[in-house]
Amino acid sequence: MASERDLFSTEIVNRGIESSGPNAGSLTFSVRVRRRLPDFLQSVNLKYVKLGYHYLITHGIYLVTIPVLLLVFSAEVGSLSKEELWKKLWQDARCDLATVLAFSGVFVFTLSVYFMSRPRSIYLIDFACYKPNDDLKVSREEFIEVARRSGKFDEESLEFQKRMLMSSGIGDETYIPKEVIRSSESSATMKEGRAEASMVMFGALDELFEKTGVRPKDVSVLVVNCSIFNPTPSLSAMIINHYKMRGNVLSYNLGGMGCSAGIIAVDLARDMLQSNPNNYALVVSTEMVGFNWYQGKERSMLVPNCFFRMGCSAILLSNRRRDYRRAKYRLEHIVRTHKGADDRSFSCVYQEEDAQKFKGLKVSKKLIEIGGDALKTNITTLGPLVLPFSEQLLFFGTLVWRYLFGGNNSASSRKPYIPDYKLAFEHFCVHAASKTILDELQRNLELSDHNMEASRMTLNRFGNTSSSSIWYELAYLEAKERVRRGDRVWQLAFGSGFKCNSVVWRSMRRIKKPSNNPWLDCIDRYPLSNTHPR
Repeated sequence: MASERDLFSTEIVNRGIESSGPNAGSLTFSVRVRRRLPDFLQSVNLKYVKLGYHYLITHGIYLVTIPVLLLVFSAEVGSLSKEELWKKLWQDARCDLATVLAFSGVFVFTLSVYFMSRPRSIYLIDFACYKPNDDLKVSREEFIEVARRSGKFDEESLEFQKRMLMSSGIGDETYIPKEVIRSSESSATMKEGRAEASMVMFGALDELFEKTGVRPKDVSVLVVNCSIFNPTPSLSAMIINHYKMRGNVLSYNLGGMGCSAGIIAVDLARDMLQSNPNNYALVVSTEMVGFNWYQGKERSMLVPNCFFRMGCSAILLSNRRRDYRRAKYRLEHIVRTHKGADDRSFSCVYQEEDAQKFKGLKVSKKLIEIGGDALKTNITTLGPLVLPFSEQLLFFGTLVWRYLFGGNNSASSRKPYIPDYKLAFEHFCVHAASKTILDELQRNLELSDHNMEASRMTLNRFGNTSSSSIWYELAYLEAKERVRRGDRVWQLAFGSGFKCNSVVWRSMRRIKKPSNNPWLDCIDRYPLSNTHPR
């Protein structure tokens, strides 16, 4: 019973003053019970640890062979005097020219094969995050008032949304397409969806092209991800048409892949660049809030109304070696986890119609539990790729111990050593889904308030902007001028499917405060102390 009880957390919520009923005029409270993320210290599936080490061994074989060769060479050279070394290098070589030429040929051939087969580095030149106009800005109170004036919700639904908003971690300066919400139509039209898509995508792309000086015709790969709104022609076709991009551009449109699709889009762009050297790739991540607006009474489908807000990011990637000096970041690792084979994971975020035939996104109460399982798998696989040697040694020792003594019921076999991921990264950009999810992630990964600051402030200022949220968080770190040369940035996102994806970047230089940044007009007001967990 104790272990089952540990899966839940309780919270006392102030519901305000009761407006009607026998308790009218009095202050009321309720006790909220939530499922926690699974305790990562209690269970680790070792097959994912082995998978991480498999990645490390596959891509890091040169880290093992090169030091051994250097050690053998040093031992051989170190045993010779200067006279003997000169004799071997010059006098013996003159007598055996064929051997020298053969050795040189093999050396040059091996070196050429290595550099030709080695994947090109992928650089992030720059990125842009769209900031909507102030006339789309809405406070929490105004959000409820706009919803009330639309006439689409009863008082019970409005009260539920108000409670969700007040405990969501979202502030009073987020953005929504008010005209769509005020509309008398039962759902957003394709015209309204395209108008919102044009606003956010072209706004982000105009800024990115201006910052980088790259022309749209210079881009050879285009990847767009948007989960809910997928018109025909596609969003990627809209971009190609608007910017008159070249006819042989490789374009892709990812739909229905949730809030983690931004990292999937980066992974696809990386693969395409590896097959097409000396090119640029453009990745656009967004979501259409108005097109997903739900107006029914099903509480599990009202949740997205409270959290999702307007936003879009555009990033420019390159595999051109001459872009090394001007790039901001270099791509280090991408680890993707998909739990779709499990029925609960597959259906925990599900688009469907309710009993009144209103379309919406249904969010399961078991979302945190399911997300925690996907997260555990993802970070366990990522660990061997990023952790320092001291943590690797302890981690590997635990792996060997559990393999040799797996049947032992001792405490050490039940509680494997979980590495300190704060030693692997300087900066954390965790998808700003909700305050509850951020609280649980911080507790389980033992991250500090400083580590979670970018995520919490992004949730407060811009809300949950879906797959683009991790880029608003990186923009926050840049606006604070915290990113220095050599720093490692971990972007972590999760979404429907159920998927959990990680991408790791290394800073190429100290990032000064950009001239174009969505945080510039308000960065001095952050961080806000009241957004931290109680």
